[in-house]
Amino acid sequence: MRAGAIAWIAGRWGAPEELALPLNDRGLLLADGLFETVLVLQGRPQLLEAHLQRWQRSAQLLAMAPPPEANQLQPLIDEAIERAGLQQANGALRLNWSRGSGSGRGIDLPAAADDHRFWLQLTAHTPRFTAVTAIVSCHERRNSASRLSQCKSFAYGQAIQARREARDAGADDALLLSSAGSLCCGSAANLLIRRDHRWLTPPLSSGCLPGVMRGRALKLGLAAEADLRPEPEREDHWLLINSLGCRPIRRLDGVELEVHPNAEALWRSLL
Repeated sequence: MRAGAIAWIAGRWGAPEELALPLNDRGLLLADGLFETVLVLQGRPQLLEAHLQRWQRSAQLLAMAPPPEANQLQPLIDEAIERAGLQQANGALRLNWSRGSGSGRGIDLPAAADDHRFWLQLTAHTPRFTAVTAIVSCHERRNSASRLSQCKSFAYGQAIQARREARDAGADDALLLSSAGSLCCGSAANLLIRRDHRWLTPPLSSGCLPGVMRGRALKLGLAAEADLRPEPEREDHWLLINSLGCRPIRRLDGVELEVHPNAEALWRSLL
């Protein structure tokens, strides 16, 4: 088992590579499931309540059974941190909720809603704040009308292809446009742009994920929603932010950008 890595499913603890899902699980076959990634900082889960609220809302939106609640999860999370030896260290906790195995094959929803499956995985993780380069994807766009765009689902194929496109172009990451052509998000992070002395982020109507850190920035009055175009202005600062870090963008489509000097401080102020 890798140091700082542990998983749990169906009452069994073990290394992530040792445990398994049934081969007919809809999460495995159809990406029919939801997950949350929670930062563990010095042995403490951060913003767990906000993550679980989004998890519950997403399950309702996709007509899934309610996932486990905090009182069910907390003992498992505490034990996972202890088993992984992360009581004084940092990690990434992934909570998974699939629609289960159902019966038969095909994409039709199972008649019963009591076959859902939960598992978790905890791995050591160091939050990242180093600057990255990016492109605007030419091939992948977020569907602003899709329910899936509002949920952190297992379906990450589009993000994988956008990241592949970026790497093929010699960049670290890709920004995705909305189906209307405005800026939406990164492949696995929300977008913040500092323009005219204020932080702006694309609205949820663009199809961006309602990220927890994005939500915190809006709630605290540190950012506002705005329709944004993929045309950087000279004085802009661009950030990719999620629960596991905050990465300034230093070059976008070959254009050099100002690197925000306090990305880590901004990120920590949201915890």
